[in-house]
Amino acid sequence: MILAGGVGYEVLLPSVVSASMTAGPGEEAGLYIYFHQTEKQPKPVLIGFNSLEEREFFERFISVEAIGPIKAVSALCIPIGEIAAAIENKDSGALRKLKGIGARTADKIIATLRGKMAVFAGEHGGEPAGPAPVEENFHLLVLDVLVNQLGHKAAEAKELINQAIKRNPAISSPEELFDEVYRGETG
Repeated sequence: MILAGGVGYEVLLPSVVSASMTAGPGEEAGLYIYFHQTEKQPKPVLIGFNSLEEREFFERFISVEAIGPIKAVSALCIPIGEIAAAIENKDSGALRKLKGIGARTADKIIATLRGKMAVFAGEHGGEPAGPAPVEENFHLLVLDVLVNQLGHKAAEAKELINQAIKRNPAISSPEELFDEVYRGETG
């Protein structure tokens, strides 16, 4: 339970997140929240993460058919780097060790996400299907946020990104790209 502004919110935490939390009951905690609500599930679900990277991994993970937010919260019982490496290395045995993940679901996870998780694998290895330039990765991340979280149309978001890069070709991070995109919109 998180108390914010005098209102209590129930926030689900994957076990890998709760195990790494340093704040105890009554202490301040910082979390990156994923909000989920659908027509089939009108009651909002809040899921907390220690970093934006964990939250982004989660968002990709629930894009797999048969994995919803609640199942994903249960499944994330080991660090995301290890899960990402298992996906990139097509190690369905490692994925079957996740709570609630059977052989068919593990195969679906690999089929859906292989080649998209190398950025999360980090020190745990993982062979990307094809090396994508770092520049392209953060362009795609910004595009995804503009379309899926901020409501821009895909073509419009691509144009905003292209214009931002033309104005400032030295952009080297998603944050710099967002700044330049919105600087152009207000300018």
